Amino acid sequence: MVQAKLRITGVVQGVFYRDSARDIANKLNLKGYAKNMADGSVESVVVGEKEKIEEYARWCEEGPASAQVELVELEWFNEVENFEGFEAY
Repeated sequence: MVQAKLRITGVVQGVFYRDSARDIANKLNLKGYAKNMADGSVESVVVGEKEKIEEYARWCEEGPASAQVELVELEWFNEVENFEGFEAY
């Protein structure tokens, strides 16, 4: 198990990005969260198998059809937080 933090920029708020991210994360059995940030970006922290997180990160580059993703920054961590599930807030 590893943890990653993603910062997604572009038109990613008000376009169902977080809800869609939660759906994808649940399908990939990832735990963590996606939340809107004050600067207009979305931050997502995910815990799970590295290959599943990489798949999630690829999805984040596209997002839902209504999003216009400009950039996804990905940072890996060896220390893992304990999340119950995946939350969108």
